[in-house]
Amino acid sequence: MSLVDTVLSHTPQPYRDVAIRHRELVKFALVGGTTWVIDTAVFLLLKSTVLAATDANSDGKPLTAKVIAVLVATIVSYVLNREWSFRTRGGRERHHEAALFFIVSGLGVAVYTAPLAISRYLLELKVPEVSLFTQEIADFVSGQVIGVLLGMAFRWWAFRRFVFPDQNVRARRVRPVQPVTGDKVA
Repeated sequence: MSLVDTVLSHTPQPYRDVAIRHRELVKFALVGGTTWVIDTAVFLLLKSTVLAATDANSDGKPLTAKVIAVLVATIVSYVLNREWSFRTRGGRERHHEAALFFIVSGLGVAVYTAPLAISRYLLELKVPEVSLFTQEIADFVSGQVIGVLLGMAFRWWAFRRFVFPDQNVRARRVRPVQPVTGDKVA
């Protein structure tokens, strides 16, 4: 039994039907959560080390850190989405599909980084205009929450529309999901 089937078998019935009906979206969201962790870790690591401010007159390179973090997460995202979230979709040759995936993801980088750029450079939520704590909270909220949500919505739409347009192109093994009652499968 796969991980998804195990989770579904432990999910209460009304929610199980919704999860099964929207299986692709649930998988996309799980991939998104995984790549969000990767994106966040790389962003914070780069922003606080090699791309950190070198003196009081410098604000470091938060946009560069964000772009690198998104690119690393995008590579992982392609593999996971291609082989898991959208594994029954396709309709294109692999190299064409990969090119479209990275073009859409490149556009997604602009969507992801726009809130951070607005926060830092339009609203000037950076030191010395605000405290270091406020700057860091603003960076996190704008880059890791608002940017990620906007980017995820854009990518969900674009992947289904352009990258993986055709349904049921690749075969999917379907196994019935059985609810768990107590310690035994019903």
